[in-house]
Amino acid sequence: MRRLRRIALVLSLPLGLGLAGCGLTRPPASVPAPFPAQWHAPLPHGGSLTALADWWRQLDDPLLVELIAAAETASPNLASAAARVTEARFTRVQAGAALLPSLDGTASASRGVSGSSFGSGGSSSSSTAIAPVTTLQAGLQSNWEIDLFGRLRADRDAAQQKLDSATAKWHDARVAVAAETANAYFAERACQLQLNVSESDAKSRGETARLTDLSARAGFTAPADAALARASASDASGRLTQQRALCAVQRKALVALSGLDEPTLVQKLAASPTQRALPVVGAIASVPAQALSQRPDVYAAELGVASASAEVGSAEAERYPKLTLSGSIGRMQIRTSGFRESLDTWTVGPLSLTVPLLDGGARAANSEAAKARYTEAVSLYRANVRQAVREVEEALVNLDATTARSTDADSAVKNYQASFDATQARFSSGLASLFELEDSRRTLFAAQTARVSLQRESTEAWVSLYRSMGGGWSRPTEASSPMTSTPAAKVATSP
Repeated sequence: MRRLRRIALVLSLPLGLGLAGCGLTRPPASVPAPFPAQWHAPLPHGGSLTALADWWRQLDDPLLVELIAAAETASPNLASAAARVTEARFTRVQAGAALLPSLDGTASASRGVSGSSFGSGGSSSSSTAIAPVTTLQAGLQSNWEIDLFGRLRADRDAAQQKLDSATAKWHDARVAVAAETANAYFAERACQLQLNVSESDAKSRGETARLTDLSARAGFTAPADAALARASASDASGRLTQQRALCAVQRKALVALSGLDEPTLVQKLAASPTQRALPVVGAIASVPAQALSQRPDVYAAELGVASASAEVGSAEAERYPKLTLSGSIGRMQIRTSGFRESLDTWTVGPLSLTVPLLDGGARAANSEAAKARYTEAVSLYRANVRQAVREVEEALVNLDATTARSTDADSAVKNYQASFDATQARFSSGLASLFELEDSRRTLFAAQTARVSLQRESTEAWVSLYRSMGGGWSRPTEASSPMTSTPAAKVATSP
């Protein structure tokens, strides 16, 4: 029997080596993407390169850093992304383990009786001897699928690409949470600035209405002017109430994002400055392909193509024969009536070759479906690159426009304030009408509101630019794994 197995093994080796040489070709794991040759929007500082990591720390605002850290802890999207990383990691371990032989241990024990009959001389009577028998068995069984056409290697490669993609998506979720929290924080600050403007305007109009009413009662001012002043004060009071409501609603959003209770958040906001200057934007690579390669979502889409390519190879390999080698080693011991006997056994084989013949077209259909998914992954990757280019270009245009408009907005507020102060002085001395004063106040209020809105637009563009550039994430190199900054522990290297 052993001789037959040896003969079968020797005969199968050339077959296995020949089939192993018939590796299947996968579609390209990387494809060209529509990266423009250059940006068409103005670059801050001519495209100088600086660090983008933890961009929100550049504001020197400890409260913003604290809120973003709290939001990362409370974010369900970030928790889901971390869970997908963990799931992908263990899937990768399973795919790598499939390339190695499996080894299972077995053990069994049984106890029974055995009897024998014997007679004495010519007597017809006989006796039966009954003895207990104990049987003990233990062994190891191994099974190994020889990866002839690279199906298992393709599964391993696909699992690795999915792991790296899940890791990149975790980073993308982190960037998104930071950007969303920063925008909510800046919206809260802008709302407070607008509230200050509304309060100042309402106070000024209320004082004018009070003085005008006193003058009308004394007969120095027409009742129509007093009515106009009261209407203006009521209008400002209504806007102030509306602005307070808007700020309260905006604060609820920040509470939900950060997970902090509202009284604590209110105290922290009150203790922090209302307005901080945005840092100068640098760190924009002049080469779009170099800049967009630092976006985790673009990298994840790129890995999606590689993963789909490996899955095509796996589906194609399913259509070809499989070669499996088995083996076992064991020991059996029998005990009965003071008798003990042990028996050792081992086998190599069988070496089995499974050839698919008829499956109703299932394997071919699975291969075509994998190719369709690959085509989809290529299309999604290219669309992701186009969207990334658009987001960066829009952020650059908006940031440049808001920066250019800020000087004009400051100048408008300054001059409208000077005009209003002069008109108010003339009104107090009787040289200007109430209509002139209200018109001057209205233009000043509009200019102040426009400046607050511009400041809000500038912060949105600033955050959008950093988010569209990847938020400080760096594409992993061969020397460093992208898992170094994920929330889950690294797994030992597997095949």
